[in-house]
Amino acid sequence: MSQIDRYFERYGPAYKWLATGTIMVATISVVLSTTIVNVAIPAVMGAFGMSAVQAQWISTGFLAAMTATMLLADWTNRAFGTRLTMNAAMSVFLAGSVLGGLAPNETMLTLARVVQGAAAGIVQPLAMIMLFKVFPPDKRGAAMGIYGVGVVLAPALGPWIGGLLMDAFDWRFVFYLGLPFAGLAILMSNLFLPSREESGPIPAFDFVGVAILSVFLAILLSTLSNAQRLGWESNIILAGFTISVASAIGFVAWEMNTAKPMLDMRLFANFAFSSASVVAFIMGAGLFGSTYLLPVFVQQIQGMTPTQAGLLLMPSGFAMLLVFPIAGRLSDKVPAPIMIALGMAVFAGSSWLMVAANVHTAFWTLAWWTVLSRVGLGLVFPAISSGALKVLPPHLLGQGSGASNFIRQLGGAFGVNLLTVFIERRTIMHADAFAATQTSDNATTMELLREVAGLMHAAGLPDTQLMPASASFLGRTVMIQSSNAAFQDGFLIVCGIFLLALIPTWFMWRVASSAT
Repeated sequence: MSQIDRYFERYGPAYKWLATGTIMVATISVVLSTTIVNVAIPAVMGAFGMSAVQAQWISTGFLAAMTATMLLADWTNRAFGTRLTMNAAMSVFLAGSVLGGLAPNETMLTLARVVQGAAAGIVQPLAMIMLFKVFPPDKRGAAMGIYGVGVVLAPALGPWIGGLLMDAFDWRFVFYLGLPFAGLAILMSNLFLPSREESGPIPAFDFVGVAILSVFLAILLSTLSNAQRLGWESNIILAGFTISVASAIGFVAWEMNTAKPMLDMRLFANFAFSSASVVAFIMGAGLFGSTYLLPVFVQQIQGMTPTQAGLLLMPSGFAMLLVFPIAGRLSDKVPAPIMIALGMAVFAGSSWLMVAANVHTAFWTLAWWTVLSRVGLGLVFPAISSGALKVLPPHLLGQGSGASNFIRQLGGAFGVNLLTVFIERRTIMHADAFAATQTSDNATTMELLREVAGLMHAAGLPDTQLMPASASFLGRTVMIQSSNAAFQDGFLIVCGIFLLALIPTWFMWRVASSAT
C-alpha cells in the first residue's frame, strides 16, 4: 500500500481536498511574491535610485531563479519525498522574504528575490504532481480549476493589500505578506503530504545540467538588460549572446546524452506536448509581461498610488476566481485546443483595447479591460495544464509537470525582460520624435509655453524664470507622452504575442483530431 493509499484510508475521500488545500496555501505564498512586488517597483526605483531596466531585475531575477529550479522538483520529490521537499522549499522562501524586507541596497534586494524564486520554482510543480496523484484522470481538469481558485485569489488581493501596506508603512512590508502563508504551509505539509515513497539510494542529480541552464539564463537575461546601455553591437554584448547560444545548445546536447537528465527530451518527441509547450511559453511571456507593465504604467503615467494600482487589479482576480472552476470542468469535456484558442483570442482582444490607454483613461475602463484579459487566462490555464500532461505516459508525468511549468516561467522571464527593454527603446525613440516638433514654428507649442508662463507669472514667479520654467514643463510633458506611447506599443506587442499562440494551438487541434 502506497503512502497516498494510507492517507486515503486515514482521512477518507476528504484527503484529496486536504492535500489540495495544503498545496494551495504553499502556492498562494509564492504567487503573492510573484505579483505583489510589481506594485512596489516605482517606490523601490525611487528608494535606491534605480533605472527601469535595473528595477525589472526585481521581477526577472525571481522568474529566472524560479525557472532554473522548476526542473528540480521531480528529482527532489523522488530523492526526499514531497513532505521534506515542501518543508525545505518553504523554509528557503521564508529566509528570502525576510532578507528582501531588510535589504539595504538593490544588490541584496535582487539576491533576496532570486532566493525567493529558487524556492518558488520547487513548489508549483510539486503542487501539480500532488493533484495528479490524488485525483483520477477524469477529475483532474476540475481539480486544476479548484486549485486555480487559490492561485488567482493571491494576485487578486495581494497587490491591493500590498498597496495598503505601502501607503501606510513602506515598500518593505510587501515582502512580509507571504510569511504567514509559508508558515501555515510548512505545518500542513507535515500533516498531509507523503514522505519519500522509493527505497534505496538517492537518485543521481544532474549538476552539470543545472549549471549550464543557470549560465544560459543569467547571461542571456543580463545581456538583454544591458544591451541598450552598452550598445547592441558592443563586444561584451555580442560575447554575451554567443555564450548564451552556446550554453543553450550545450544544455540540450547534455540532456539528450546524460543517463539521468534533469529534462527528459523524450517529452518533446510527443508533438501534442511540444505544441502545448510553445503555447505555454507564449502565455508566460504575455501574462507576466502584461502583469509587470500595468501597475508600472498606472503609477508612472496616471499618477495612481500603490493602493489604487492594487485595486485596479482586484476585479480581474475575482473574475478569474469565477472563471477558473467553470473552465476546469469544461476542460474535462471540451478539447483543450478549443479552450486555449478562445482564451488566447480574448486576452489578445483585451491587449488591443489597452493600446488606447493614456493619462485620461478612466479607472474602471482600465479595470474592465484587465478583467477581460483575466477571463481569457482563466479559460487557458486549466486546459493547457491538463492538456499537456494527459498525453504523457505515467512514468513521464513528474518530468512533464516540471517541464510544463519550466517553459511557462521561461516565457515569463523573457517576457518581462524583453518588454522592459522594448519600452525603454521606444520611449527614447518617441521622445526624439516629439522633441523634434517642439520648435518656435509649432503654434501649439508656443501657445502652451505662453499659457504656462502666464499661470506661473500669476503664481508670483519672477519674469526671468518664466521661460526656463515653461520649457522645463514642456520637457516633462514630452517625456510623459513618450513613455505613454511606449507603453501603448508594449500592449500592442502583448496582443501580437497571444495571437501568435493561435498557430501552435492549431497544431494541437490537428494532433487531437488525427488521434480520434
